[in-house]
Amino acid sequence: MPKPHQLNDIVRPVIAAATIALLACSTSSSAPLPLDGLLPLGTWGADDAGMIVGDTAMHVHVGCTFGDVSGRIALDANGRFDVAGSYMLRAYPIAVGPSMPARFAGQLNASIATVTITVDDTVQHTTVVKGPVRVQFGSQPRMGPCPICRRPVHTKHRI
Repeated sequence: MPKPHQLNDIVRPVIAAATIALLACSTSSSAPLPLDGLLPLGTWGADDAGMIVGDTAMHVHVGCTFGDVSGRIALDANGRFDVAGSYMLRAYPIAVGPSMPARFAGQLNASIATVTITVDDTVQHTTVVKGPVRVQFGSQPRMGPCPICRRPVHTKHRI
């Protein structure tokens, strides 16, 4: 029969392994949230969806439609967000307004953001839901025939 101090040597690694497994299987994000608690800046892409997160706004495309949110997007402790913005439902081949009130709700899980946009279509007097779409951080949007807006590239002019 093992002595009490020998049991501790057996039990400690088992408890440590169980704790690691429990943390890995928790319901929160599978990767740590950004240290600043904000949706990371950059381009996010997928088939027929794209998102550009800047330091003052977020711009989202789903198919041939797009929307905007002012400011940085804060994440809760589980990586979720729910913010108000505006959305253009009739954007291609030419934009036919107006831009309409919308909610952008989603969750960050590692490098994937899942986003659903709920638009109050004030023209057709209905609610339109776009998504959910899953966009990956650092991936270019693949929009098919619909272009995605891009941030301007600032270059220095040489004389």
